[in-house]
Amino acid sequence: MKIIRAHHLGMCFGVRNAINTALDIASEHPLSILGELVHNPDVVASLRGRGIRITHEINELRTLDVLVTAHGISRRRLNILNESGFRVWDATCPLVRKAQQAIRDLALDGYHPIVIGRRDHVEVRGLTEDLPEYDVVLTESDIRNLAQRARLGVVAQTTQPIERVLHLLKLLRERFPVSELKFVDTVCPTTTLRRTAAVDLARECDAMVVVGGANSNNTRELADACRNVCGSVYHVERASDLRDEWFADIASVGITAGTSTPDGAIDEVEERLRAIAGEPVLETDQLSPEPMEKEGAMARL
Repeated sequence: MKIIRAHHLGMCFGVRNAINTALDIASEHPLSILGELVHNPDVVASLRGRGIRITHEINELRTLDVLVTAHGISRRRLNILNESGFRVWDATCPLVRKAQQAIRDLALDGYHPIVIGRRDHVEVRGLTEDLPEYDVVLTESDIRNLAQRARLGVVAQTTQPIERVLHLLKLLRERFPVSELKFVDTVCPTTTLRRTAAVDLARECDAMVVVGGANSNNTRELADACRNVCGSVYHVERASDLRDEWFADIASVGITAGTSTPDGAIDEVEERLRAIAGEPVLETDQLSPEPMEKEGAMARL
């Protein structure tokens, strides 16, 4: 069985930076993280194992030092943290910060803010909590239910597939043909790069294994994209989730991973697939744009 890694997969710079920041602070001070730093249970467990507290509510914080996750938070919540006397460390992804600034600017310029994304996602909550009014859309039904507005300002949750974003923009323009619509592209190019590489590989393979947390939005999106072009796609969190029978009549299997998936988890999945195949990997293409596949954050966890 031929085993091939996607050309681009796994952790992005923003996630690695957030993990390194957490580890650096925790090496000197007791640290709490407000929310899950990344949507990956193994990473979260490793952080907890190093004494880092993870809590979802400000009133449950018990350490002076508090880290804001890569997903970002609203200015309102950030102000509460600062006014409460916490020492705040901000690991918000630069692209999320760009989206936050973009939607604030659109609102200040008189546009009705619209976010293309999942209403319950922590990033979207951070984008919208400071706004007096806004809408969040993800489906055609959401757009049909929007009220008429003269001016619409649109951004996207950074991990949304660009194809979906462009499709919903088209529907918005059709729904409001006389409205002024301004779109600021806030889709993460790294996420798009990984998605494109995964789909390209899935077209060529009999099966795909997508590695990442079950609660990771970008990993689920990766798996869904692969299912559009490949009949056998398996979303697993770790190597122990793999089953021999999945690959009984498979000649080639591809591997991809979400942007919060540790390098070690990808390696272990590949090793498990090698064992199932009963032979060494015939081809491995891992040309991630980030230069530190085995360094930094993942070498420290």
